[in-house]
Amino acid sequence: MTLMDVFKEKTVSPEQAAAVLQSGQRVFLTGNASVPQTVLRSIVSRAKELRDVEIVQVLTIGTAEYVAPEMTGHLRVNTLFISDNVRQAVNDGRADFTPCFLSEIPGLFKNGFLPLDVALIHVSPPDEHGFCSFGVEVGVTKTAAQSARIVIAEVNPNMPRTLGDAFIHVSKLNYIVPVDYALPETPMGEPSELATQIARHIAGLIPDGATLQMGIGGIPDAVLGELNAHKHLGIHTELFSDGVIGLVERGIIDGERKSLHPGKIIAGFMLGTKRLYDFVNDNPVVEMHPTEYVNDPFVIAENDRMVAINSAIEIDLTGQVCSDSIGPRLYSGVGGQVDFIYGASRSKQGVPIIALPSTAKVKGESFSRIVPMIRTGGGVVTTRNHVRFVVTEHGVADLYSKTVRQRARALIEVAAPEFREDLERKAFDLKFL
Repeated sequence: MTLMDVFKEKTVSPEQAAAVLQSGQRVFLTGNASVPQTVLRSIVSRAKELRDVEIVQVLTIGTAEYVAPEMTGHLRVNTLFISDNVRQAVNDGRADFTPCFLSEIPGLFKNGFLPLDVALIHVSPPDEHGFCSFGVEVGVTKTAAQSARIVIAEVNPNMPRTLGDAFIHVSKLNYIVPVDYALPETPMGEPSELATQIARHIAGLIPDGATLQMGIGGIPDAVLGELNAHKHLGIHTELFSDGVIGLVERGIIDGERKSLHPGKIIAGFMLGTKRLYDFVNDNPVVEMHPTEYVNDPFVIAENDRMVAINSAIEIDLTGQVCSDSIGPRLYSGVGGQVDFIYGASRSKQGVPIIALPSTAKVKGESFSRIVPMIRTGGGVVTTRNHVRFVVTEHGVADLYSKTVRQRARALIEVAAPEFREDLERKAFDLKFL
């Protein structure tokens, strides 16, 4: 039997694939720009026939009809990171959230803590050897597919063929649904002046020859725009976007001084535009790997001069970082922040950074994001013991080896000027100063 015969034998319609699901099953849903849209729509269409199907996911983008109120009792999401399309459902109690380090999520599937009945994945067409690439989302999905009893795959010619540890053989797919649609795009915006101010402080902390971890968003995008005078930068990151392309093309990101995987961009997933998807297609510079490798702090630490840039919702005067909730309201998740902050702190000449604007606005009122204490119900994601550099638009606070008194003073100095007096008064009340 040829590979084409195997492919044809496993090919089904989206409706037939959706019919595989049974009540009471746990189903993994691949995420990011890789959500299998056609099969997912068919599952939603027959959801009323099902009871108590658990959909396990990490980060998804786009609409999420599968978490709508009318899905209650039929489909219930258990998300390991809260994306904006499921946030309301989680806080309404219609969906579940499982806190977990991103590096440890694949182990939940592989080691039986969250055994999977079905994995819904999205891959490139098979090559001449029968291997499909996971494309833009390898991180959590590869191990989930290896762990599930049944694998349902959308096979899409628009999925880039990324390299690295990024493949699954067609023989491992139980059901194949051929599709042909463009992947969703997440374009970069123009960095704001605030993001640019923060980025300039961060760029000053990045040495030539550094290996970078950064996500997407205003501050990471702005940082990339401030690195044009740097040399021999590398990338080891859970995700990246279009912003790296220009730096690669200009030779600023070349990976030549990386101590681990020299010359390679190492990542678990990506979010961007068609330009990015075309850039990574069959590109030997880019290697995608599962998250249990990319986000392993001890692997991260093998990169000398590792620079980790992560964000926060608020930071207290002792250095505790809240980045997953606003008070008791769950907002996002741990993600890879602790993995990379710890990994960078163990790296030779590593630079772990928490970056955030000094203020936030709620209903037109400005609040300090540097606070005396984390607000009631807020979750500490990165402990005061892990934090080294905190960057706002007002400068850099170096907290490493500092006393609580020294930390409080340093953080007050990078807080918004209009809040510094009140922070200082409350720090005295708390005996921090």
